[in-house]
Amino acid sequence: MKYTITVLKGDGIGPEITDQALAVLKAAGDKYGISFELREELMGGCAIDEYGIPLPEVTLKACKESDAVLLGAVGGPKWEELPRSKTPEAGLLGIRAGLGLYANLRPAVIYEALRDASPLKSEIIGDKIDILVVRELTGGIYFGERGRSDTGTENESAYDTERYSVAEIERIAAIAFEAASKRSGIVTSVDKANVLESSKLWREVVIRKAREYPNIVLNHLYVDNAAMQLVRNPRQFDVILTSNMFGDILSDEASMITGSIGMLPSASLGNGALGLYEPIHGSAPDIAGMNKANPIAAILSTAMMLRYSFKQYAAADAIEDAVRRVLEKGYRTADIASAGNTVTETSEMGELVVREVLLKQ
Repeated sequence: MKYTITVLKGDGIGPEITDQALAVLKAAGDKYGISFELREELMGGCAIDEYGIPLPEVTLKACKESDAVLLGAVGGPKWEELPRSKTPEAGLLGIRAGLGLYANLRPAVIYEALRDASPLKSEIIGDKIDILVVRELTGGIYFGERGRSDTGTENESAYDTERYSVAEIERIAAIAFEAASKRSGIVTSVDKANVLESSKLWREVVIRKAREYPNIVLNHLYVDNAAMQLVRNPRQFDVILTSNMFGDILSDEASMITGSIGMLPSASLGNGALGLYEPIHGSAPDIAGMNKANPIAAILSTAMMLRYSFKQYAAADAIEDAVRRVLEKGYRTADIASAGNTVTETSEMGELVVREVLLKQ
């Protein structure tokens, strides 16, 4: 099998972690008879420098013609003062909308070898933590009407609008229920229905949709309580279903209870097989080019690509198992290292995972 991948290395540490992810992906492909045609394009700050905009049409076109998209990271202080529509982050919103990617899946798993890296006590972690955050990605306040009035006066004000349609809520709820059916069968829908009208509709629609999945247990939490429960008793969660903004916040919180934001991959999916895969961490410009960044989230993003877009489950498992074995052997990048670990650089961590992927099982 051969697949076409558009590679968007992006800014900051994006290129160096993406290089390691691609090396691991190639190793898995070699082992399982899968080949990849890579097409590299620009998005984010590097695209602004080259084209003057964060998401050039040539990039979006290449993505639409691919089987999957692999993204490193975008952004940095260099572009922070640009108008909102010209920032690297606007490129992220644009590519999600342009590709119709409305569902963001973010797994948060504590590896046994990384228990000590979690800020949570061992008795809170228990046997394991394995959470999947399903975040709506193309609606809500990030895409709603916004503006300012009385600009330049003492009465200047700004507004951002949270808006969801029944159809948008139904389709993301279906993703969460389907995911839960392959896991522990529990969906926790997070909203703010005691205050927000958009959340009231969210809850109503999720309850109706749940009737199509009688074997799934559906719970509801207000977002402030959900944030507290994630650190108080994260084991209660299986699949968390939530809106764009709430999901953005809660998934980052979930990432930190696993030990490091550098460990979490993500998949952004739509109605077809095409998906965008990226680590959830930022571009970390302070360590860019220093060979210090943790590439594991980017590497695990390729495993999600193999699983969700290509249906190559054995290759996906091989990458995830390889990461686990490397961690069990005590190798760590600096962000997850503790006493007794062997601290590695970005490139060395990639090489270690490649070696484990290629080992005969």
